[in-house]
Amino acid sequence: MTENDIPAFVQEVAATGCNICAVGPNHYVVGDVDVPRDKRRGLYKKLQEIDARYGIRDHLRNEIASHLNSIGRYIDRPPRS
Repeated sequence: MTENDIPAFVQEVAATGCNICAVGPNHYVVGDVDVPRDKRRGLYKKLQEIDARYGIRDHLRNEIASHLNSIGRYIDRPPRS
């Protein structure tokens, strides 16, 4: 995966119904808790296909989080105590 692929990757994941969002400036998560249990198996198959198509993206974690923040897909990380 390259940095240019990030918007398409995010769009494809979001189109599955998963809530992909940044958590703080350097991390992101793909959440499926809002997906009904009976639809999760098909969802996981779609996510595996997306994963296979885009490949390794660990080296782009910060860039993906930054993109998600820029489009309003983020949750605030609780402050550290």
